[in-house]
Amino acid sequence: MVSQTRASHPIYALLPVDVEGFNSLSELALDMRWSWNHATDKVWRQLDPDLWEITKNPWLVLQTASRHRIEQLSLDPAFRSLVDGLVEANRRRIDAHAWFQRAHPQSRLNCVAYFSMEFMLSDALPIYSGGLGNVAGDHLKGASDMGVPIIGVGLLYQQGYFRQHIDRNGEQQEIYPYNDPGQLPITPLRNANGEWLRLLLQLPGNDIWVRAWQVQIGKVKLYLLDSNDAANIPTMRGITSELYGGEPRIRLMQELVLGIGGWRLLDALGLEPEVCHLNEGHAAFAVLERARSFMQRTAQPFEVALAVTRAGNVFTTHTAVDAGFDRFSPALIEHCLGHYATMELGISFGDLLAMGRIDPANQAEDFNTANLAIRGCGAVNAVSRLHGRVSRHLFHPLFPRWPEVQVPVSHVTNGVHMPTWDSAEADVLWTEVNGKDRWLGSIERLEANMQRVPDESFWRFRGAARLALVNFARQRLSRQLAASGAPQGEVAVASHLFDPNVLTLGFARRFATYKRPNLLLSDPERLLRLMNHPERPMQIIIAGKAHPDDMAGQALIKQWMAFIRRPEARQRIIFLSDYDMHLAEHMVQGVDIWLNTPRRPWEACGTSGMKVLVNGGLNLSVLDGWWAEAYSPEIGWSLGDGEEHGDDPAWDDIEADELYKLLEQEVVPEFYSRNEHGIPAAWVARMRESMARLTPQFSTCRSVREYTEQYYLPAAAQYAERMTDKGAAGSAIVEWRRRLDQGWHALRFAQVTVEMQGDNYLFDAQIYLNDLDPAMVRVELYANGISDEQPLVQEMELVEQLVGTTNGYAYRVRVAANRPASDYTARIIPRGEGVAIPLEASHILWQR
Repeated sequence: MVSQTRASHPIYALLPVDVEGFNSLSELALDMRWSWNHATDKVWRQLDPDLWEITKNPWLVLQTASRHRIEQLSLDPAFRSLVDGLVEANRRRIDAHAWFQRAHPQSRLNCVAYFSMEFMLSDALPIYSGGLGNVAGDHLKGASDMGVPIIGVGLLYQQGYFRQHIDRNGEQQEIYPYNDPGQLPITPLRNANGEWLRLLLQLPGNDIWVRAWQVQIGKVKLYLLDSNDAANIPTMRGITSELYGGEPRIRLMQELVLGIGGWRLLDALGLEPEVCHLNEGHAAFAVLERARSFMQRTAQPFEVALAVTRAGNVFTTHTAVDAGFDRFSPALIEHCLGHYATMELGISFGDLLAMGRIDPANQAEDFNTANLAIRGCGAVNAVSRLHGRVSRHLFHPLFPRWPEVQVPVSHVTNGVHMPTWDSAEADVLWTEVNGKDRWLGSIERLEANMQRVPDESFWRFRGAARLALVNFARQRLSRQLAASGAPQGEVAVASHLFDPNVLTLGFARRFATYKRPNLLLSDPERLLRLMNHPERPMQIIIAGKAHPDDMAGQALIKQWMAFIRRPEARQRIIFLSDYDMHLAEHMVQGVDIWLNTPRRPWEACGTSGMKVLVNGGLNLSVLDGWWAEAYSPEIGWSLGDGEEHGDDPAWDDIEADELYKLLEQEVVPEFYSRNEHGIPAAWVARMRESMARLTPQFSTCRSVREYTEQYYLPAAAQYAERMTDKGAAGSAIVEWRRRLDQGWHALRFAQVTVEMQGDNYLFDAQIYLNDLDPAMVRVELYANGISDEQPLVQEMELVEQLVGTTNGYAYRVRVAANRPASDYTARIIPRGEGVAIPLEASHILWQR
């Protein structure tokens, strides 16, 4: 049992908890539903309007407001009625049934533990870097809306990801402000006796104490661990200092705290999730700790415990290049996990290393956490259709001799939480057409309803959104220039830049070479002509950070800054520093075009372009990630030929020229081609199609539903079957696999023949199974797919035992003769009841 009281902790001891109504205010401030539902905004604005506008952090506003102000408002009947009504509405919402309870009332699924290195929920809780955190935060919000029983597990960083400052030389400088826990919308997690919940992790060198915190996100809770405990030595306190910072040992220790510490936290809370969802390989060590916990409860060995628990584990990979996977040297793994492997898991260190390697016998191979995740999970998915293909290629070495197309990685294309990213103007439009609860269940009706909106409504709301972005950009740029020491005159000019009636492009990404953030800058003079056209001008907002160790990425920023400072460019292009969630919200709400130029297929999915959909923005993007499956000519623009060209500079030049032509000949003319009412009819028609067709398709409403029905529910059912009778099914799987390993080498094909019978082929195969039972194998006829089609796989039927043989059998299958017989090959793969093939047994034997 965990206590929710706060006042007894020193961080909260000075709060005016004795003021009547304060507890209701704190309940609202500590439920981060305010980050996407703005019903409570008026409360915080009344407490301190200036601080609210600066921070958008209700908990900070509540702590900073004077006692007198809180007492004064608490005596105002209208204010008290407002607060009480909001509290009551929140409580009813939390208790009410949502999509999941209505759609799956008899479900065995009670808890999904979602592990992630970062969560983007709000700038009030800066524990994120970019895309991975965006997906994680939106997933929790979507789960809250839809009633899916998810809890998040992550880390609380003292500094988080760096904040960016652009100096007078146009160079990026990194700043690491301290995240004061007392000012974050979080609470210490307490035991029933009121003590702060702390866990002792016995890791190498020193024991580590980690503290636990709780974040409320509507119906969902997020638990965060941090090592900044006074009982730890300084090096251990710094483990959770920076997100993605520090040398490999610190990075590994972070992942151990997340995975091992995170699962132990769930145990300490008395939670028993049926499903453990790993959001990227950073969290892979949770599969080891989950197995250890099962060992402790059942006295089963590690191999059995892993066979049982992996059925309930799901791994989502976000990485599109092999170099992006976390790898650690064998020596570092031994130092940090050698004792854990032998004493806690009861396995050799070599067995542990084998779980993270492609070749267990290669002593020089590093330990890859993605490999560990695959070997510890019952399902693996990528984050877009194209990324599924890329991931099957990346993980193919783990499944030797299997066709790449059958590597067991499927996909769920990411979605974004539309209520977080829509503008006030877009919200009004969508509400008028589809109601307030449009994202809470079925999305099929949304497209048809949006088709009925008149052109005038679309264009009016886009104009208001663009004006809001221009005003925001002016204010932010003015503050940015003042902070960099710019002359007062330059700061003053910034407040008059841009025109709210001009076509506005947005480009905001991590500055990395493969994302090609400077593709638009390939021909500066051509770009200037586009921006400064006397009748059809164009303005651009650029934003993005480069990793502190990425010198090439930082050089790209400096190139943009040099261009922006040219007198001919200053009026039409700006770089807004410190790209964060707050800036992202304003950009996706106001831009007309979202530009994305990565090298295909290195963008796993990309979600920033999805966020403009709900706001009527259009996409101009390389056919990579989500856009490869979303694009059609009537909803946006595509760049490139849909093929892979690596990092060929010549192809970069070709696509840069194509980008300029698209802008010059299609995008800009369409925006400025107006009818008698001043409306660009073709542009609005494209907006309508994009909003109506793509917004529902790329929302978390769809992605959370797919995860629930395609992964969580099956995983929960499979785990329930395997864990019964203290994991008896797991013991049977281990024994089955042991027999398979021992007997597979002796399998062989005797002969395979084919006979034409009418319009069919009749294939016969004679096979010697030796020590294996026929029930342990599946004999198939296989042919590669044509074009993008799936391969043809047909099971061969066991006809008879071969006369005079020991375990020799004849198999037969009839197939349509619409392809050459030479296209077909016989093969043998394992067969086990309830076992995922080839994920849990990758043996395969092909007819020679």
